[in-house]
Amino acid sequence: MAKKNIVEEIAELPAKAVEETIIGAEIAVADIGKQEPFRKVKKFWKILGPGLTTGAADDDPSGIATYSQTGAQYGFQLAWLAAFTFPLMGLVQEMCARIGLVTGRGLAANIRSTFPRWVLYLCAGLLFGANTFNIGADLGALAKAAQLIKPEFNYSALVIFFALLCVLMQIFISYRLYAKYLKYLTLLILSYIVTAFLVKDIDWWSVLKSTLVPSVTFTQEQIILICGILGTTISPYLFFWQTSQEVEESIQRNGHRHQELRVAVTDKEIRNMRIDNWSGMLLSNVVMFFIIIVTGATLFRNGITNIGTAADAAAALRPLAGDWAYLLFALGIFGVGLLGIPVLAGSASYAISEAFGWKEGLYRNLKEAYAFYGVIIIAMIVGVLLNFVGLDPIKALIYSAVLNGLVAPIVMVLIVLIGSKKAIMGARVNHPVTTVLGWIATGLMIITGLATIYAIFL
Repeated sequence: MAKKNIVEEIAELPAKAVEETIIGAEIAVADIGKQEPFRKVKKFWKILGPGLTTGAADDDPSGIATYSQTGAQYGFQLAWLAAFTFPLMGLVQEMCARIGLVTGRGLAANIRSTFPRWVLYLCAGLLFGANTFNIGADLGALAKAAQLIKPEFNYSALVIFFALLCVLMQIFISYRLYAKYLKYLTLLILSYIVTAFLVKDIDWWSVLKSTLVPSVTFTQEQIILICGILGTTISPYLFFWQTSQEVEESIQRNGHRHQELRVAVTDKEIRNMRIDNWSGMLLSNVVMFFIIIVTGATLFRNGITNIGTAADAAAALRPLAGDWAYLLFALGIFGVGLLGIPVLAGSASYAISEAFGWKEGLYRNLKEAYAFYGVIIIAMIVGVLLNFVGLDPIKALIYSAVLNGLVAPIVMVLIVLIGSKKAIMGARVNHPVTTVLGWIATGLMIITGLATIYAIFL
């Protein structure tokens, strides 16, 4: 007997059964339609990785203190910097990510094989110095944030506790789990965006004007602050971290580096990298924008301009914006601190380890890469000690900004040159427009570095 097709079977069904079948199908299609947005969100979240965590780590407690100080001292005047730095930051970080994907090596390893060793040693040494100052300031900010919630906590004990927590997690948690931990921590910085909508009477028209029309007064204090913002946003440690994280993610995803099997990077991988990278940089700059707006609408309006740390900003917000704004701001400090400190220590270790040809990578265990983890431990110890020798948070920010201002343009020159070399990048070499924009961004950072030095020392 010949098998009936679906049309014949439906034709033999009673009318009521057919009606019920159609209604059931319509409900199923409607359910699929409802689930589609969630599937898209889930797919988008799966794509996010190194770019997202790099962008979020840029808003570490030192960065938050800088942005808070900007809003407290100048109100909305410098809000335009968030939009200005976004394309520059995204461009440079995309070049770094592409270098990592294509070469299967970190940034320091590429510099080591392309340029004289002294260039790499200089960059790695300055990076280690800038990062340890940042780690010290961030550990102090985490301790101060904890004291905001419970004042009886001991400051020194908190600094040591947070340093140990970061080190132990990097050493003993598998890379797959650790990457997820960093990824979910990025969600905490959304608290800064939410805080803006808890603050009453924000003049959004003034915010819009300040965002679209750049304004600078060229005072010594403002020049230093602008240089600090650029040095905080376009930071060398982010260059090294994202390049190496793209390599680690590739190993985790494929089980090998592309170069080991001579497998080319696919268009899909490049596309996903770009989505991840630009999403992370957008989040970073949006958070910067809202921190400036919140502090400008509260602290500046009430004449509170003496902001030394992120914790100072949170404490000052409480009587002006309420307990919820205060708690959300403090929560954000924990999130970015626990995210930023490992990134600072890890990027320094990638640079030092690759400079000397040591085995590196968070995907390796302690026995395989003891020197790599040793650098992380040393960087953390130095950061802890800085808190016990009377580290002034403002000076720490200035010193790290100066060092970043010195290192960033040097490293950016190397990044543009590496990304433009066909012998290294093959078909994934920089587009001519990317190269031109890269040189423009590098020139701006050189001017920024010189301006920082001039404003502070001359």
